[in-house]
Amino acid sequence: MRSARTLAAFDDVVLGDHVCWHRDSTASTPADVLTYVADGALYGDKIVVVGSTGAASGLARDAVPAASVILDFPRVADSDSVLAAVRREARTAAREGYRSVRVLTERVPAAAPSGTEELVAQELKLDEFASESNAIVVCAFRPSQWDVPTLEHVAGVHPHEMGMRAERPAFRMYSTGADSWSVDGVIDSECADAFNTAVRAAIRCSPRVKLRFDTLDMIDAAGMHALVDAAGHLPDRRIVVEGANETVRLCWELAGYATVGMAVVMAA
Repeated sequence: MRSARTLAAFDDVVLGDHVCWHRDSTASTPADVLTYVADGALYGDKIVVVGSTGAASGLARDAVPAASVILDFPRVADSDSVLAAVRREARTAAREGYRSVRVLTERVPAAAPSGTEELVAQELKLDEFASESNAIVVCAFRPSQWDVPTLEHVAGVHPHEMGMRAERPAFRMYSTGADSWSVDGVIDSECADAFNTAVRAAIRCSPRVKLRFDTLDMIDAAGMHALVDAAGHLPDRRIVVEGANETVRLCWELAGYATVGMAVVMAA
């Protein structure tokens, strides 16, 4: 079972992890990355680097194992093409007898899709890939290159995080199966916009989405409004919320959202 957590170092990364790595942090060094890459060979994982000259890992090409794959996409690349290439490499690695793949990619604003929602949608797709294939995906972000709101949005859709930050995201939303997402933490007025973006990104690819609230501590009125607004952003979308505690279900009813025809259904 996947669960959200903060990682101290690359040694803590395990199969199925999708990590938001803050590269400006001094917590991880090039030597740590070298060890992480070497561990891929030790455990039978194939290294897949997305980006020219191995930028995601901070390594020169000659430091990347010969059996690794470098997907040298242009700085501005179609997100679906990148994901399709990563999936192909995962299938190839399975046929070649590897345990899994370790994907390293550095996210830079110039190469990111246009708009925060598009970037969040791509990260959700990568998270689904990590969850379903048991791959390891490390996405490197340099905080000095990104604005704070965008970083907060993308961090919330990575179940795992590594590097120094002022505080962890108030909530995390991550894949628990096909069109199913677990949401944990707290959703309040401060992060309602980020939650709205995450849900809107999730329903873009599926008309029916399930959200698991089993580990959600609290969602306030702003969070509930963000959820309902996201569901109504596209036509014929339906969101089923499961696992909400009694307090959340009661607040949902008192807010007037438990009505027939609502695009969001809070299951008992």
